Amino acid sequence: MENILHSRLTLHFYGGVDEDGKEVFKTKTFSNVDNTATNEQLKKTAEALASLQEFTLETVTRSNMYDVFN
Repeated sequence: MENILHSRLTLHFYGGVDEDGKEVFKTKTFSNVDNTATNEQLKKTAEALASLQEFTLETVTRSNMYDVFN
């Protein structure tokens, strides 16, 4: 079984266009996410958090750090 040490949830938002016409993206990262949280639970959490933001949610990523020796 995999031994997850830490999980992190990152929300990626479309922030519009800058003065040079380039697309701008913004991120919000949440550390210390419960290692046992399912992807579906994190999806619902991300959607709830995104509803509080001014920018449009583009993607959501989960990053896990594993102990490879156990």
